[in-house]
This record gives sequence, C-alpha cells and structure tokens, in this order.
Amino acid sequence: MPRKGPASSRRAKPDPKYNDIVVAKFINAIMYGGKKSKAEEIVYGALDIIGEKTGHDPFDVFIKAMENVKPGVEVRSRRVGGATYQVPVEVSHFRRQSLGIRWLINSARRAPGKSMAQKLAAELTEASQGRGPSIKRREDTYRMAEANRAFAHYRW
Repeated sequence: MPRKGPASSRRAKPDPKYNDIVVAKFINAIMYGGKKSKAEEIVYGALDIIGEKTGHDPFDVFIKAMENVKPGVEVRSRRVGGATYQVPVEVSHFRRQSLGIRWLINSARRAPGKSMAQKLAAELTEASQGRGPSIKRREDTYRMAEANRAFAHYRW
C-alpha cells in the first residue's frame, strides 16, 4: 500500500461509436501489440455481423452477452492449517466484468477457422442466448463454488 493513501482509479474513456465504457474495455482487451485500430475494426466488425445476422440491435446483444457471462461466485484457495481449501467467494463488480470480457475473448480466439470478427460475433450471439463455451465456463465456476460451499466459513 502506498504511503500517501490508496491509489486513485482512473475512468476509462468510452468508445467512439457506441459511447460505452464496457465496449471500450472490450476493445482494449482484444488489442494486441498496441494496435488499437485493428482491435476496433474487429469489435465493430463483429457487432456489424451480429446486426446483419440477428436483426436485433448489436449493442443490446453485446450487453445481454456480457450480463449472461459475468460470474456471481468463484473459488479462491485458502491455506488453513497445512491444508488448502477452495473457498467460494462473491465476485466484485469490476472483477465480474473483467472475467466476462476475458472468457468471451478467449473462447472466441480458440474457435476454429474464420476471421476473428466472425468468431467474436458467433460467440457474442451464443452468449446472449445463454449458450456457448463462455457460458459453460461461468456454469463450471458456479458448480465448483457450489460443491465447495462447506468451506464457506473459511472466508475472511
């Protein structure tokens, strides 16, 4: 911890097209090697593909996908008396958002073939409908927390 008090958190600037901070964070998470224009091209291309294929507002589909993917609980390792327990803990708002973004992007990157914009569009569409690998990841995390609920008293 710094001597002069807690560090102040900086507000991210919203993206230029949708004027939304979550989309801006999503673009930054997609970005490789500082190539922001390429990351914007991928994300906006994916949202355009979603708009064409579903006929719904792509921004609404994106927000729905993010809400569906965000985890509520996760397990953290706690060492108590020589044993390590997987303790279920609630996830903070900021961590929920970053985990959701990370899971969506990683599952899109792992998908075979096609361009990244097409893979991302497919992943966002599936996530908004409650299907896909990123939703499975959230459910697996929840199941793990549920299985280790007996160790919840080790949370501190």
